[in-house]
Amino acid sequence: MTEGDLPPTLDDDTLAAFDRVQPIAASDAEIEAAVRDADLPALLAALAMLTQDPALLADELKPPSPSMTARIAPQGGLSAEAQAKARTLATQALIRYRDAGCPEAPTPSPEWLDRIVQFLIRDGHEDLMDLLRHEVNVPDDRGAPGWHVSDFPQAAGTKVAVIGSGFAGITAAYRLKQAGLDFTVFEKNREIGGVWWENTYPGCRLDTPNFAYSLSFAQKQDWTQQFSQQPEILRYLLDVVRRTGIRPHIRVNTEVESLEFDEDQAAWKVTARTPDGSAHVEHFHFVITAMGLLNRPHIPDFPGLASFKGEVVHSAAWRPDVNVKGKRVALIGTGASAFQIGPEIYAQVSRLSVFQRNPPWMLPTPTYHDDLKPGIRWLLGHVPSYGRWVRFWQFWIGVEGRLHLVELDPAWQHPVSISAGNEALRQECLAMLQQQFADRPDLLAHATPDYPPGAKRMLRDNGTWPQMLKAGNVGLVTQGISHLSENAIHTTDGQRHEVDLIICATGFKAADFLYPLKVTGRAGQDLHRHWDGDCRAYLGISVPGFPNLFMTSGPNTGVVVNGSAIFSSECQVEYTLRALRHVLSQGHRTVDCRPEPYAQYNAWIDQGNETKAWAVAKTSSWYKNKSGRAAQTWPFGMLEYWNLTARFRPEDHVLA
Repeated sequence: MTEGDLPPTLDDDTLAAFDRVQPIAASDAEIEAAVRDADLPALLAALAMLTQDPALLADELKPPSPSMTARIAPQGGLSAEAQAKARTLATQALIRYRDAGCPEAPTPSPEWLDRIVQFLIRDGHEDLMDLLRHEVNVPDDRGAPGWHVSDFPQAAGTKVAVIGSGFAGITAAYRLKQAGLDFTVFEKNREIGGVWWENTYPGCRLDTPNFAYSLSFAQKQDWTQQFSQQPEILRYLLDVVRRTGIRPHIRVNTEVESLEFDEDQAAWKVTARTPDGSAHVEHFHFVITAMGLLNRPHIPDFPGLASFKGEVVHSAAWRPDVNVKGKRVALIGTGASAFQIGPEIYAQVSRLSVFQRNPPWMLPTPTYHDDLKPGIRWLLGHVPSYGRWVRFWQFWIGVEGRLHLVELDPAWQHPVSISAGNEALRQECLAMLQQQFADRPDLLAHATPDYPPGAKRMLRDNGTWPQMLKAGNVGLVTQGISHLSENAIHTTDGQRHEVDLIICATGFKAADFLYPLKVTGRAGQDLHRHWDGDCRAYLGISVPGFPNLFMTSGPNTGVVVNGSAIFSSECQVEYTLRALRHVLSQGHRTVDCRPEPYAQYNAWIDQGNETKAWAVAKTSSWYKNKSGRAAQTWPFGMLEYWNLTARFRPEDHVLA
């Protein structure tokens, strides 16, 4: 996808533009055809909000929403009979709406909105209602701070620094703007977007559904694919920045190199490298880091790397001048980036050697590369809030996700899987592998993981990865790399693999939170030395001895098989704004997490991780740090994190 393939940017510079739809002029037959393509649960919800017709929420139309396995039940598990009735009712409702002149959608009452939400979710999940109302986010912006700095005269002059302008940084900036605070966003790159500006490798796209991978306060309606490509996601972020009015607060090409807490001023001394190469020092009372987790490329220090005369490029540092055509290419790694790069380039190269340490488990996703169906595109463009409810529906499906399938059953006895549910998931994924490699049993042996599903990131596949591996110009190398020479990679079995170009899809410095930022807290304490490779934080947000510093995407906040990284970052930002409100309203200057709740929280996190596939399995993964502790992963449901971050607890902090 190129910039020219994207829908035009709307002229309306407000967030309301994301909800804009066109009046319906389609015929009855055209409406009926569009409804055939619809996500029916989401369409029924949107039409119920539009028409307030209770017939659209009849019990017989309520989606059963069976628990997720490798595949997601189509249409929420609705029977064929229920689907037919839903399509008839939806078509009739849209025709009536058209014939009435497409009147403006009414504002739903809280009671009616709750009824729609309860229609979509499984019975017995009423404890999720507050969280789910946040994600619907109508009629009001539920994540807004709800306070303004002008309410607290003693807080005049308060300054906040935000480091990074990806999803989390943009969220922080918008919430700070709503609160009327003086803030500056520092962005090391020449444009906003974070990883979605940096990653431009061939095939770069989401591997989570894009509707749920969007901000609650900026719910885009006109996605072109379910798993969007990098240009479309970057365009979305640029639109959000423009429509929230935060662009004047962003300093691009400006990398923060160090933070040093100044006790006398109760503020952080922020040293940033400016575009002309000079160092600029400025004080900010509070700092929010939004640097992401997977943004500092890791290139293994292979022996002989310096002697290699060909090109070496990391997937996250792709250059536009990299040309793979006709070359002998080595693709090192079989993680998420490699899964996207390999199928995109293998037909262009003379030889592709894929170097694999551990094969990934693959989730069957037949529509992974597909455009949205025409009917869905039409509904998104003509039915008020349909995209909002598609987003909600995707979020609901993933809020629990596959967490129940990666939980250890101590009584379960199996050499690979860790529970009956985990074994069922393994068998489902294994059946797909056996089908895809039925004609290549030699490859099947190397493509089958020997660890439980969920121990490493599960990747989406629509058949293109096996197709690539079976191509005549592709070879799978499972021996370890011993060293490099001028024009070859040598493996531990003594084989020599001649290559012109090495693509390192070797991941990131994920265990080094905030790397390479130097952070010096109270009493000259260096944060990285304090962590010593074992990064921890209270709620994944704060660390004792480093007051007024709030992290997003911090230790143990990464979601693996459930939830959404966007949701987690919004929780962290909204919690931070609650903390700032308390500090400023009470006339305090500093807020510092107490060591006791910090230790208790991390003990609870470790206990939760110890029962999950990623901690139980012996296989290596970026989820673990150098000591083998799972330092990336959030081991519980999303409701727990929502509840923890929904309230600032002054009793867990020293306020001064």
